[in-house]
Amino acid sequence: MIDPVQILWSPAGATMPSLGSRALADVHDGDTPNIRMPIRMLSVDTPEVTAGSAERAALIDAEFSQLAEWIHQGDAPISPGLADFLLPKLETGRAGSLHFQQGTEASDFSKENIARRLARPNGRPRNLYIHTADAPFDDNHRLLAYIAPNFSAQERKTMPREERSTFNLDLIAAGWAAPFIIYPSIPGEQDLPLLLAAGDKAVAEGKGIWASDETLLAYEYRAVEKLHDITKKKIEGRSMTPRELFAWRSRYCVDMRDRVLHGPENYFEVPPVYRLWLWPQDVQEAVARLNLQPSPRLVGAD
Repeated sequence: MIDPVQILWSPAGATMPSLGSRALADVHDGDTPNIRMPIRMLSVDTPEVTAGSAERAALIDAEFSQLAEWIHQGDAPISPGLADFLLPKLETGRAGSLHFQQGTEASDFSKENIARRLARPNGRPRNLYIHTADAPFDDNHRLLAYIAPNFSAQERKTMPREERSTFNLDLIAAGWAAPFIIYPSIPGEQDLPLLLAAGDKAVAEGKGIWASDETLLAYEYRAVEKLHDITKKKIEGRSMTPRELFAWRSRYCVDMRDRVLHGPENYFEVPPVYRLWLWPQDVQEAVARLNLQPSPRLVGAD
């Protein structure tokens, strides 16, 4: 029996993000255009450069200092434990500037590292290896992937796995990215130990972002930006639903060492290297598949 032919094919699509003045596509062969698109590197999170300039970063310094005052006054919708954890970083008066500086250094490292590792000894560039997630695009329509130099089969036989590392892992090893593993895109059984070991070593040696106790990790920085805007609206008397009030945090956090599941505002109880993040809609499935144990605080027993 012949399988039926599906003539009307309707796959889900995604809009490619703008690259500013750079062309999104060029055509050599009519049916084979070359396209350019941003890749969101999986399992890593580098400091943001969204401030765009040192001047804008200085304004963020002031906003975060103001948020610290609102937290002390009890105006910000944040739990006491997380507030105590974040306040020393917000009260420095340079939280935005430090983050922008770190983001710039992380970008510089990534540019140099990718160019260096794609260069062959004979000067010819290597091809790029891309391994995408099961769900290939994020909410911003960026391709979700691990990327690395493309080594030949013979090279892979003779090179240790560490020398064939992805650019994702390189960022963690150099201390310019925090591990940022989001379920279900968990690295494989051979890659996860490398990531955790590289992260542990970078933290212990104070590399990159780990050189300062004042560092706001990128996901903390983004959450704090949202918390500032929400608190400002609250103080201005704008009406907000509970969902809107707490929209600044949403992911649950699992401690990969003991499989304990923590609430969105208790992630700080888990060392940064061992945080596995879950979106709310994935919690029930992850609890069953990964045999997770909710923390006493999460179930109201603490």
